[in-house]
Amino acid sequence: MVWRRIFRTLAEGPATEPAAPIGDAATQALAAQLDAAAQTRLGRSLSIRHMDAGSCNGCELEIHALNNIVYDLERFGLRFVASPRHADVLLVTGPLSRNLREALIQTWQATPDPKWVVAMGDCAVDGGVFKGSYAIDGTGTGGIAAGVPVDLKIPGCPPTPAAILVALRTLIDANAG
Repeated sequence: MVWRRIFRTLAEGPATEPAAPIGDAATQALAAQLDAAAQTRLGRSLSIRHMDAGSCNGCELEIHALNNIVYDLERFGLRFVASPRHADVLLVTGPLSRNLREALIQTWQATPDPKWVVAMGDCAVDGGVFKGSYAIDGTGTGGIAAGVPVDLKIPGCPPTPAAILVALRTLIDANAG
């Protein structure tokens, strides 16, 4: 039974849908806008520190997709850094769990000014499917706004890489100047 399925898959190919086409003109325009806004605001590229506050890892998969050859985050002047001390943006995923509340606050404090906090995904925005859980921060909201001030919310479970790029561009444009 298993061998039959393997041979059929090899003969017919995988049963996946092709990726949606991304227009070169739209991609180049987005890259130019992000780069110009980051240069105006910061004089350099924008550095992002990702923090998981207790997520299911759905949003992390979309974050990893930002670095693949389709989206190539670095061409937009955006990059992920390993330390909050080198970051301009704190990108937080997951609800604010009790165990990670203090870690989130310490990471936020370690991020130098000017800094922006982005709540990515429904869980970070308002607790999502984890809202009301015993493991979520006792404020009742479940979102990360209970622990740190949030500058931008990206809804979705999980949001697409294209939506994340558009939201980051909006954040930079809103704070440029």
